[in-house]
Amino acid sequence: MNIFVGSLPYRLEEADLKELFEAYGEVNSVKLIIDRETGRSKGFGFVEMPDSEAAQKAIAGLNGAEVSGRAIAVSQAEDRKPSGGGGSRGGFGGGNRGGGSYGGGNRGGGNGGYQKDNNRGGGRWS
Repeated sequence: MNIFVGSLPYRLEEADLKELFEAYGEVNSVKLIIDRETGRSKGFGFVEMPDSEAAQKAIAGLNGAEVSGRAIAVSQAEDRKPSGGGGSRGGFGGGNRGGGSYGGGNRGGGNGGYQKDNNRGGGRWS
């Protein structure tokens, strides 16, 4: 089971987090999320435990527990959901494959007569 752990002290290391969870059972992996620009922890991470029962006990036992002066938040991690905004594949405006009711892009979408035909050299309205 994948477990989300938030409100972590920024100085906490993966080995410390693993030790916390090993009190409840086997830990497959620990991953602290690191800011790319600063190289510092973002204060949250994920722990993978193979035994669901042990994972549930860890969640119950550690949620709200104080670690280095901070009450941590522990819960079952949710599956990633597809992002819903613009970008290059849809949403409100599109991009290179865009949909959306306001059109745009090289491959479609559009609102009837209001999409500029970018595939044919510009200037024309479809």
